[in-house]
Amino acid sequence: MAIYLIQLLAWSVFMAVLILWPAGTLAFPVGWALIIIFALGGLAMTIWLSKYSPRLLRERMALPLQRDQKPWDRVWLTFFILAFFVWIGFMSWDAARTGFRAMAPLLQVLGGLGVVIYMLGVWWTFRENTFAAPVVKIQQDQKVIDTGPYAIVRHPMYASALFFLLGVPLLLGSRLGFAFSVVFILGIAWRAVHEERVLSAELSGYRAYAARVRYRLIPFVW
Repeated sequence: MAIYLIQLLAWSVFMAVLILWPAGTLAFPVGWALIIIFALGGLAMTIWLSKYSPRLLRERMALPLQRDQKPWDRVWLTFFILAFFVWIGFMSWDAARTGFRAMAPLLQVLGGLGVVIYMLGVWWTFRENTFAAPVVKIQQDQKVIDTGPYAIVRHPMYASALFFLLGVPLLLGSRLGFAFSVVFILGIAWRAVHEERVLSAELSGYRAYAARVRYRLIPFVW
């Protein structure tokens, strides 16, 4: 458990630097709000997983590039992580460039709420699916999950990420960052399609599940 808390602390410090340094000031209240949400949400998730699903905690805290991971996913995840870091830093810079007044306070509150909804969605996903690894691979004894959020959409964690990708630029106050969210959403959609090809080919029962649950990310849309 101690090693995971150290990892979480290191991640929180890194995100704080990534958010505050490009802004050029420590007087960035919504930046601090995002840092606190990241830190407290990560701490709560780590404690909960350590109690209810230690195996999943090990998977989630492992390196993002793994031996059993599909090669195409290594490439995708590498670019996604690098783009994510650039995106976060850019939004802080963009918010400072506009004098931290580009977004109405109400929209910033809604953005923070979106990040919280994302974290609750991730927790719900983890509660139902102990095979929710961060990389595309088939795990030992893995089975199809069709309860909880998986009864609504086939990729509930990606669906939750939509709230995050739209919420963070609203919270930080970056209109350009909000526009770039579309690129990340398209990237997640691409990964969902290719992940399903792996699951359909290698995970028993997934094709039948996909026939029952029609939507990937957004109910009644896609």
